[in-house]
Amino acid sequence: MSKISKVLLTGANGYIGRHILLQLLDQGYQVRASVRSLDKSQEVIDALKPHLKDVNLLTSHLSFVKLSLDEDAGWSEAMKDIDVLIHSASPFPLVIPADEEKLIRPAVDGTIRAFKAAKDAGIKRVILTSSNAAVFARDLPKGATEFDETMWTDINHPIGRAAYRRSKTLAELAAWDFVKNQAPEIALTVINPTLVIGKPLDTNFGSSMAIIDQLIQGTKRMVPDLRVGIVDVKDVAKMHVDSIKVDETRGERILATSETRSLVQITKIIKANNPNLKIITRRAPTFLLRLIALFDKKQRPGLLLLGRPNLISNAKAKRLFKMSFISPETSVIETAQFLISKREREKAAK
Repeated sequence: MSKISKVLLTGANGYIGRHILLQLLDQGYQVRASVRSLDKSQEVIDALKPHLKDVNLLTSHLSFVKLSLDEDAGWSEAMKDIDVLIHSASPFPLVIPADEEKLIRPAVDGTIRAFKAAKDAGIKRVILTSSNAAVFARDLPKGATEFDETMWTDINHPIGRAAYRRSKTLAELAAWDFVKNQAPEIALTVINPTLVIGKPLDTNFGSSMAIIDQLIQGTKRMVPDLRVGIVDVKDVAKMHVDSIKVDETRGERILATSETRSLVQITKIIKANNPNLKIITRRAPTFLLRLIALFDKKQRPGLLLLGRPNLISNAKAKRLFKMSFISPETSVIETAQFLISKREREKAAK
């Protein structure tokens, strides 16, 4: 394999993107980082500074470019002289818009926009950030006990119809279809993370950490019987960066997950490490949540996930990357401590 030196990273200002950027720079890659506004570039630099092995890399190995998933402007220029595209930019809103197409179209169209520009520039290596949401929203095949990379979300399934899951599924399908039919010369690797948590590089972080923040606040009297696959953001970033050199990942989609934990287990982990914190650890009776959903339509989609084991395989990641995943307990504790400290600083500043 020829030496890879220059990477275009989209979504560099994102929670996962910043961690990918940090690892790329630490490993000596020249990085062209895309942000939606160049005003964000200094914010990214400030986030990286305390963590980089060599702060001089910020001037010698990093540059920024403005790109939008919704616009063609800048994509061709951004791809010039690039060896690898890591496309991590994608919408992940806390609140789903009333018009779901406003979430779905940017995810799908933005992916194709990036892939077309890569093809036109002659780039033959692309790594895409997808999601477990493109895998698990379906029924398990008969005899299977966990979800794996051979499975795809069924967007017509009651669970798969949710806008975010459809957006991730359709975007990933579009990527594979584009490579197969229009750019077979591109070697594509797709990383499919479960719930991504772990300490951010600064106080700006993504909506994936909101679930931990809500549990810390303890605004609910009881916790629903939901189970989620958990993966640390540092492991997700590592899988993206390692994919550049691990040829066996070419043409593969790979789940990024450590283990599955219930929300009750997560609250108990946080409580055990913060005994003075008023956090709710009681599990809500499922029948009660179903009753509430009769009167509140917003609660209905989540009912389908209640009590679901939601076990996700990480065998492929372990085999291809020789991964030793950070434990969910470690990730939960670090995330909770970060959020608690942040809340305490904000309270003291008032």
